[in-house]
Amino acid sequence: MENTKILSIAEAEYVDAYKIKARFNNGESKIIDFSPIVDKGIGICHKLADLNYFRNFTLDPFTIDWNNEIGFAPEYLYEIGQPV
Repeated sequence: MENTKILSIAEAEYVDAYKIKARFNNGESKIIDFSPIVDKGIGICHKLADLNYFRNFTLDPFTIDWNNEIGFAPEYLYEIGQPV
């Protein structure tokens, strides 16, 4: 049986606008552009349009988190991220 590691974000830093650079626990780093999510502004994600709110993220044990209100699966962020 293969030992599969659960994907998570190990480090994250604000880049500019609605972009965050994330290093995943598989060693890969990606730039994640949240602009399409912000532009849609669906549900609670409308809060991300406020750049002060957007820049004030933390890391929970698996992913980027905004005030325990907004979080995205690390697999999704990995998929939409662009390799650095």
